[in-house]
Amino acid sequence: MDITNTFRIGASALKAHSLRLNTISSNLANIETTSTPEGGPYKKQSTYFQTKSLSFQDQLNSQLGGSIKGVEVTKIVEDNTPPKKVYNPSHPDASEDGYVEMPNINVLEEMVDMMSATRSYQANVTSIKMAKRMALKALEIGR
Repeated sequence: MDITNTFRIGASALKAHSLRLNTISSNLANIETTSTPEGGPYKKQSTYFQTKSLSFQDQLNSQLGGSIKGVEVTKIVEDNTPPKKVYNPSHPDASEDGYVEMPNINVLEEMVDMMSATRSYQANVTSIKMAKRMALKALEIGR
């Protein structure tokens, strides 16, 4: 496998996990948002990954020497679970009976998801660094 393929695979994973981290941080930032332009409370978002489609050149290379794939975010989906109802009659978005619809976001779940995404991101950075070191060592052999 060509060393540039390692960089491309790692870069696609970094891009996907970066988007995943942005989605998680958006969820955490909007944990108290009770009204959105669409109406109602903020809805939690989740990212979904799948293997990246190969370009024609990549498919040609894979037929010659192995499969080359990456990862990409295929969709960001809003959670459709009903919002939590919290009794707070002084809140500006409270209904007539004093309940406010709050986003159904669990801070603990979001933090665990953020730690997982961060570790995955770090693992991909490490793989790119190792590929870079191997390339540099290969160049030193040629001296």
